[in-house]
Amino acid sequence: MQSQPGQVTLPESDRVFWCESVGLAAALLFTLSNQASENGFTNEPNPDALRPYQIISPGEPPLSPAEFNPDAGVAPIRTNLFDEPETTLQLKRIPSRPPSPSPPAVFNPDPGAAFRPPPPPMSFFTNEFTLLPFSGDAIPESLVLPRTNLVSPQLFVVEPPPPSNYGREPLSKDLTLPRRQTRSNQHIQYQWKNRDYPLSRQGKGYPPNSEPETNRWRIGFAPWRRYATGTTETPYETPKPMLWHPYKQSLLKGDTPIIGQDIFLNLTAGTQTEFEARRVPTASGVSASNPGAAEFFGQSEQFSVQNNFSFAVELFEGETVFKPVHWALRLEPVFNVNYIDTRENNVINPNPVRGTDRTDDFIALQQAFFELHLGDLSDNYDFIAARFGNQPFNSDFRGFIFNDVNSGARIFGNIDNNRYQYNFMVLDMREKDTNSELNSFDEREQRVIIANLYRQDFIWKGYTAQLSLHANLDDGQTHYDRNGNIVRPAPIGTVKEHDVHAYYLGWAGDGHIGRLNISHAFYQVFGRDEFNGLAGRPVDINAQMAALELSYDRDWIRYKASFFYASGDSKAEDGKGNGFDTILDNPNFTGGPFSYWVRQGFNLAGTSVGLKQRNSLVPNLRTSKTEGQANFVNPGAFIFGVGTEIELTPKLRSFINVNYIRFVETDPIKTALLTDKVAHELGLDCSLGVQYRPLLTDNIILSAGFGTLIPGRGFKDIYQTSTDPVPGYNPPNNRGHVDDFLYSAIMAVTFTY
Repeated sequence: MQSQPGQVTLPESDRVFWCESVGLAAALLFTLSNQASENGFTNEPNPDALRPYQIISPGEPPLSPAEFNPDAGVAPIRTNLFDEPETTLQLKRIPSRPPSPSPPAVFNPDPGAAFRPPPPPMSFFTNEFTLLPFSGDAIPESLVLPRTNLVSPQLFVVEPPPPSNYGREPLSKDLTLPRRQTRSNQHIQYQWKNRDYPLSRQGKGYPPNSEPETNRWRIGFAPWRRYATGTTETPYETPKPMLWHPYKQSLLKGDTPIIGQDIFLNLTAGTQTEFEARRVPTASGVSASNPGAAEFFGQSEQFSVQNNFSFAVELFEGETVFKPVHWALRLEPVFNVNYIDTRENNVINPNPVRGTDRTDDFIALQQAFFELHLGDLSDNYDFIAARFGNQPFNSDFRGFIFNDVNSGARIFGNIDNNRYQYNFMVLDMREKDTNSELNSFDEREQRVIIANLYRQDFIWKGYTAQLSLHANLDDGQTHYDRNGNIVRPAPIGTVKEHDVHAYYLGWAGDGHIGRLNISHAFYQVFGRDEFNGLAGRPVDINAQMAALELSYDRDWIRYKASFFYASGDSKAEDGKGNGFDTILDNPNFTGGPFSYWVRQGFNLAGTSVGLKQRNSLVPNLRTSKTEGQANFVNPGAFIFGVGTEIELTPKLRSFINVNYIRFVETDPIKTALLTDKVAHELGLDCSLGVQYRPLLTDNIILSAGFGTLIPGRGFKDIYQTSTDPVPGYNPPNNRGHVDDFLYSAIMAVTFTY
């Protein structure tokens, strides 16, 4: 390109060409960053640097109008020979000020009549009259002369104001003509499409001030600071994407493509460590840890550490700002190390020789799935997609029925401008590792089918409703866990392999109705257990579950009230399974992981089944939540709770919950323990937890909590240490002793990169 006279054209290195709709603005910022780098600044732009749309006049500037003469040999001809002043008229109303002249005393049309003799008297009649009718009614006061303050309109010439100095002040030095090296802004043509240039079609040239840039992701942001000091927020301070930075634009967290223009890589590394000290009812077993100890329940203190190292790799195609990915591949291996220390034998292994503590590790490919975008259903990116492999899935809002990572095929998407979301999933369940609860590659012979439909803004704005169907098809086989305990079939009552087919119909909701937050769920389960060991016969399943949480936000405090119900079986041996059980639950309800009742799992009075499982709400008399089979002959539970969530600071949040727990029915426990004395009251569950995020993000999360269970009458009936003292083994005053303070103290540290 050639420069026009009187201007300087930018060099070729500053001509940036952008071939997309928003490319012009990005090109300007990129050129600004190049100019800043050439001036020796990397983080702050040079205020004197020439912008791409500016030019500087290099030559002598033109003279001022007063001095400019196109014909130097002839005096300038004046075109305005005279100035005609502008006349302005104004209409005013002027009142009369001096009094009006006095009227004549008497009007006489014939003044000489006074000098003529009077006429002779008439003999016949007398007629007195005046010449004209000037006498009669009185004149109105407003018309009586003289009249004053009369108003009459008059025209006046308005004198122009004296000339002011506005606009005639002396010019500053930088504005006085002639000015040299003047900077001016050129016109920028904003268009939403690429202009057609003949030379560009031939590959011989580009528009002015432009050059080709084939990768728009490498343009980056121009250096810019919101605040001059630089001590606070400085967005877009890096002109080009980095390799691995966790907060700025980087290549390894999916901000820029690694292949072509739309294939991205996202790497996530994390570690989660949990420390837990607890006191739970612990059977002393056939071989007590301490010599001479013969109680049913021994020392109940335990300490455990769980640590998971995870590294997730996700490769996907598509720009996900407004639309789903075209395809995605995700792999997440997890390495687990766990340690537990107890004070009784037979806890970590049926063999008492193994002692009271254990260190174990396990490696699992926890997530491994491929996702494919099947198609768009509308212009608003309503879509349908499929996902195959090990993948996480939560079937409802609170994880009441199924919340796990397992192997399956899933069809999902949305319709009607995202008002409806749907899922259809078939899972072929994997066996879980006993101590880490991670997935193994072994098939379990259990299939789970889940279908649900969500509707946003159902009836009320902000309230989402859900309908769901679950099918649990568990073809039971004999299975021992890694510690040597039998978990299928359950070793209670008559031990026999059996299949459990259960179907759940559910309605749930979550959101708010006005100022009131609401979360609820109701499930009806029916089906058949081919042989229930506790009942000693096949049972027909018919059970219910209901949950409701109401909360109200006031400033930085949320007040909550909750209710949970799982039906119980009133008669264990009648061939009906009326006790509610789940598939693989992990609920966040009534205090979540800080609640003693929710978090802890403990066995049923020294048997090989648990009264309830860890991270569960229902007392289901099941061997294991992850490896055992669902059992619908159980006592059920009522849970009434109140609590608060308090935002102490933007980084610190606290959770306080108190729950009162009762059995719905006690006949299954009486049948299992061969007793007739089990009350309904389980106890009072109290918990306190805090969560701290020092960076205001989820990269670092510190959690700590403490929960306790104050035993009720029914709990004491189940967990008495001894009924009658054994001479020489225990003192008589220990008869019927029960731990009256059960606690759970946890601390968790999570790092995510």
